[in-house]
Amino acid sequence: MVSSMAVATLALLMITASFPFYLYGAWIMIDADVVTWDVLTYHLKVIVVGLTLTTIPVVTWMLPRLAEQLGGLGAVHAFFGLQAYAMLFVGLTAIVRIFQVKFEHDLYGDPDQDVDLDDLHENMHAWRRRLRVGVFGFVFFWILAYILGVIQYLIIYRIVI
Repeated sequence: MVSSMAVATLALLMITASFPFYLYGAWIMIDADVVTWDVLTYHLKVIVVGLTLTTIPVVTWMLPRLAEQLGGLGAVHAFFGLQAYAMLFVGLTAIVRIFQVKFEHDLYGDPDQDVDLDDLHENMHAWRRRLRVGVFGFVFFWILAYILGVIQYLIIYRIVI
């Protein structure tokens, strides 16, 4: 049978490996002058890898053990992790609406249209702000949860006393 430390180490490595995918996914969008369908789908492929690397350990390793580790540091770690996913949901609610409007105006198929995104829909500015808040919030809370998770790992497995 695989030891608890081995599984925890694998979970830590998977979650650590997800961060470069988040950074690269953000860079793809920041670096693009115009977000075409190809840019968007490439960005989503990269981000989905990062989310998968984070979510698999959360669902298969951390959530089943949550009740036994819900005191002190474990509770704070779980709280910030939950906040990260809540902020991801906030961002996703904005992404869906932005995608719908851009798709209706064929801005993915014909990205050279000289159009201000805020002119496409009366709520576009609010959706874009919600997307930024969701993405920033996800990364902020993800980093906090990650740091606390690493500290908890070091304490539980007596790497640091």
